[in-house]
Amino acid sequence: MWALAPGAGKLRCSLFQLGFYDSISAASTSDVQDRLSALELRVQQQEDEITVLKAALADVLRRLAISEDHVASVRKSAPSKGQPSLREAISMSCITNGSTGSRKTSHSSSVSVARKETLSSAAKSGTEKKKEKPPGQKEKKEDSHSNDQSAQTQASPSPQPSSQTLQTHRQTPESKSSAPAKSIKKSLTVEKPHSAWESSDDSRNKLMRVASTSKLISKVAKNADKHKDVIVSQAKMSTREKNSQEGEYIKMFMRGRPITMFIPSDVENYDDIRTELPPEKLKLEWVYGYRGRDCRANVYLLPTGEIVYFIASVVVLFNYEERTQRHYLGHTDCVKCLAVHPDKIRIATGQLAGVDKDGRPLQPHVRVWDSVSLATLQVIGLGTFERGVGCLDFSKADSGTHLCVIDDSNEHMLTVWDWQRKSKIAEIKTTNEVVLAVEFHPTDANTIITCGKSHIFFWTWSGNSLSRKQGIFGKYEKPKFVQCLAFLGNGDVLTGDSGGIILIWGKTTVEATPGKGAKGVYQISRQIKAHDGSVFTLCQMRNGMLLTGGGKDRKIILWDHDLNPEREIEVPDQYGTIRAVAEGKADQFLVGTSRNFVLRGTFNDGFIVEVQGHTDELWGLASHPFKDLFLTCAQDRQVCMWNSVDHTLEWTRLLDEPGHCADFHPSGAVVAIGTHSGRWFVLDAETRDLVSIHTDGNEQLSVMRYSVDGTLLAVGSHDNFIYLYVVTENGRKYSRYGKCTGHSSYITHLDWSPDNKYIMSNSGDYEILYWDIPSGCKLIRNRSDCKDIDWTTYTCVLGFQVFGVWPEGSDGTDINALVRSHNRKVIAVADDFCKVHLFQYPCSKPKAPSHKYSAHSSHVTNVSFTHSDGHLISTGGKDMSIIQWKLVEKVTLPPNDIVLDIGATKVPIPASENAVQSPAHLPQPFNEMNQNESVTGSSPASLESNLEQSAEHSEEQSEEHSEGSSLDPAEPSYEEPSNELSEEHSESTLTEEQQDNSPVS
Repeated sequence: MWALAPGAGKLRCSLFQLGFYDSISAASTSDVQDRLSALELRVQQQEDEITVLKAALADVLRRLAISEDHVASVRKSAPSKGQPSLREAISMSCITNGSTGSRKTSHSSSVSVARKETLSSAAKSGTEKKKEKPPGQKEKKEDSHSNDQSAQTQASPSPQPSSQTLQTHRQTPESKSSAPAKSIKKSLTVEKPHSAWESSDDSRNKLMRVASTSKLISKVAKNADKHKDVIVSQAKMSTREKNSQEGEYIKMFMRGRPITMFIPSDVENYDDIRTELPPEKLKLEWVYGYRGRDCRANVYLLPTGEIVYFIASVVVLFNYEERTQRHYLGHTDCVKCLAVHPDKIRIATGQLAGVDKDGRPLQPHVRVWDSVSLATLQVIGLGTFERGVGCLDFSKADSGTHLCVIDDSNEHMLTVWDWQRKSKIAEIKTTNEVVLAVEFHPTDANTIITCGKSHIFFWTWSGNSLSRKQGIFGKYEKPKFVQCLAFLGNGDVLTGDSGGIILIWGKTTVEATPGKGAKGVYQISRQIKAHDGSVFTLCQMRNGMLLTGGGKDRKIILWDHDLNPEREIEVPDQYGTIRAVAEGKADQFLVGTSRNFVLRGTFNDGFIVEVQGHTDELWGLASHPFKDLFLTCAQDRQVCMWNSVDHTLEWTRLLDEPGHCADFHPSGAVVAIGTHSGRWFVLDAETRDLVSIHTDGNEQLSVMRYSVDGTLLAVGSHDNFIYLYVVTENGRKYSRYGKCTGHSSYITHLDWSPDNKYIMSNSGDYEILYWDIPSGCKLIRNRSDCKDIDWTTYTCVLGFQVFGVWPEGSDGTDINALVRSHNRKVIAVADDFCKVHLFQYPCSKPKAPSHKYSAHSSHVTNVSFTHSDGHLISTGGKDMSIIQWKLVEKVTLPPNDIVLDIGATKVPIPASENAVQSPAHLPQPFNEMNQNESVTGSSPASLESNLEQSAEHSEEQSEEHSEGSSLDPAEPSYEEPSNELSEEHSESTLTEEQQDNSPVS
């Protein structure tokens, strides 16, 4: 029938096909969406598998090339011995690329060996893969788990124990080569031994087939991502594998990524290494800086002649005549406000909420303490305040019995406390607007005044209730902010506002209502135009006159008793605007500014700078090679040279860009400073003159490091490269030598070898790489060749000599800086949890014990020992503080003795002679005791309190040796205070906690 009419046949066929396809289409319409969904899911799964496969194949091909080179070299030397070595290398590659054995969690020895070899290969490939990267290609820190690294990440062991367990896998010399290979092949059913290993094509085909199983790795990745603990294992690679890393090594896992560190040859038995607490300790000696940028009314002169102010979590008592500091160290986070008791001895300070290293909240609270003995008298408000303490004030009419506090919650809760009894008397919501000040009325004990954004409230306090009356501005313009409060002798209230106006509020009596007495209402009686811009602070002087500080005009004006301006002076522009004004000695006054200066001045003689610091996040730090000087640079573009003996600023210079890192030339003549844009400056260390400017890339420079003889400079950048320069003319001339290319993430730290031939570097994705500089800045493939180098400096945070400093469960960013002392005895570490640590060097065991010190209230960004190792300098990030610690060595004494550190002399005193008395009566040298050796002869009540606190925190073992740690110091003691710094270390005994539990210095 189809042949009778060909044209009709074609038409009929077409119609038939059309009808056939229509029927199929109609039948599949109902489930087309389901099919599309299924296809999308399959495509997504296949994309993931392809990504893993690509990484695995690239890994295999790289190691295949190395194996082929190895075969060629072995043929020339000893052909009969080449096959077992290559066979072992091939079997290791197979395991890395996706054998099922890597997923098993059984405890068989074969799986243990497989895991060990898998991670060894992954670590090795992570190093060797860098060779193929184009010069401009880079990878950011968050890309450390990207697809091109998935072979390493996903090949890591699936669920591991959370503790840092040390796994030892040693092999006898007879089994170094053959035994592991046989056991691996037998347990994991890898390719059978073949006699024709010489054929490179055959071996490549075998490896390509094995790589097809790499999709199994994607299932392991889920478990690997959950595992963030630092796991350490020890293994021994084949000594016959001459082209690979040789010798014993330690493997640490960071976010699932293996980090291999080879054990130096002088370590005969790793198990014999013991890491103990160092005999040296740190004593807080000096704090540079002041927090004025975002605080107010936080500078006062005490009867002791000391200026009291705060920065970070330290309250500083600075005697500017004797150039001495004392420190109250009870707080656990940023101190935000300060009030002085009417007796001028007791002080209240409030802090913000914080978080400890385990993520537990540190509650905001107020501490009342004695400025003479530095003893904590009371801790108030734990569990009451939210976010932080904004402002506070002691009562005046009843001799300071009560304390009023405004917190930083949305409602800005006002609470009134009987602080000596630690009891809250009254509480009320104030306003949702910002509250800037709170004060008790000096003569009316029942009146409290608060002010802030567009308001002033007069509170009547009666029993446990507070009632509010809002200040009415009436015919006067309502300001945007009422900034500050003060009082006249007749009881009138003064307010300074953002419009530059001083308003005088007088109390008027209204008629009594039936059943109630007469009421007092505050009304404006007078207005005075005081400043251009805001009136930021008011200070009532002892003689009844008034000091006002302006914001925009930066003027300080003295007003007579009738509020007529009498004298004025302008604060120079470089110091910033005025944040606090306080009365000083004689006709002097103290000024705190927005650029973190504390000035002392008179109307006749102008200003003297007493305290200064940086005004933005601080990262750069370098110590002079042979002088008692150190340099800091920050995002405020300031470069500051400090004298660590006089505790003064030698000079400062403003750069064009924010500085981030620095290093002195070994001659001390110049200093190199790296910035955020890739530019770096060389300054004369004496004159601060600009010597030269260079640019490397366009990203942040993270490290500058001169070689030991000053002939080379290495510049580490966030573009993943290390730039090398030849240095001549005593650090004044620089010429590009080369560039180290191979890191897959930004450079974080680097160190030189003593002969200037090698560099060790760390990167943001936890790599440890070594570079051969004379050979053209080449990457050293066999990293075990560098295991015995005694590095000139040790600032790398990853390495065999220092890996024990890492805390358990670290994510790789917890340690910002590390430095080894010049005498090679201790390591100082700066971490993300506001702590400075002191470890023994070397530190080659996991969970090594350390002394821990609290003073910063932000991540500690850098640490550096001075040239003589006499002091350690640490810098804070957001807290902008620079803290100088004195290194002291603990003297071993009988248990009943204590130590007094008088300068450099340590004097043992029997405990029987330790009478409980106020240190105010001690001679001055005894009042400046060694912070790290505490007086144990306290009262029974205080000992009981310490025991309670110790028991509460025995599980945490995080000995915060200040009363302001994460503990609730509910029972403060009035014992004789010691000068123990807030020190912790990880394996302290109960006795040490009892002795080291005072927050003063």
